[in-house]
Amino acid sequence: MRIVIAEDSAVVRAGLAEILADRGHEVAAAVGNADDLLAAVDEHEPDVTVVDVRMPPSFTDEGLRAAIAIRRHHPKTGVLVFSQYIETRYAADLLSAASGHGAAGVGYLLKDRVADVSEFVDALSRVAAGGTALDPEVVTQLLGASRRTDGLGSLTARERDVLTLMAEGRSNSAIAGGLVISERAVEKHIANIFSKLGLAPSDADHRRVLAVLRYLES
Repeated sequence: MRIVIAEDSAVVRAGLAEILADRGHEVAAAVGNADDLLAAVDEHEPDVTVVDVRMPPSFTDEGLRAAIAIRRHHPKTGVLVFSQYIETRYAADLLSAASGHGAAGVGYLLKDRVADVSEFVDALSRVAAGGTALDPEVVTQLLGASRRTDGLGSLTARERDVLTLMAEGRSNSAIAGGLVISERAVEKHIANIFSKLGLAPSDADHRRVLAVLRYLES
């Protein structure tokens, strides 16, 4: 993978670059602010970016807004937000931006909940390949922020469980294993979810997830 890293902490930035380079990936740039991130993506056209949420100058949401811009203007570049913070105000925009045909993957992981390096690298690879990697806590907060949505309110408890696992980037077989049900049952639940939410099913799992989350935050 060709990767651009945006992280304001010099120590974390250097650590991420070393971890990824040691595993044979190309770190095209490692920068400390959003403006440099956008410039690096323009220059290097990476497969995927790793982006912190809070960066200079205000340390509020510069990174996340830059990530949204990358999703819109560089739809073939995957974006993995890697942060201590969940910003629900912009998270749905990130997930829905450039979610059409051919769009690259997207992820949102929390730094203090990534168990090991392999888990992080696997998630980054999944995003680079066009998939999703969402921390369950991010999903929970997005769902909670939209609980009053009529379509969501019509879901059964099991359908909500399936939707949450879909949003985490799980495959149908992984959902079946996690909920101890058959894959056919999972397929039926997914069909019901899309019917109730008024969303057309898609063959690409990550596009289905983005469509669901975009609807929930609409």
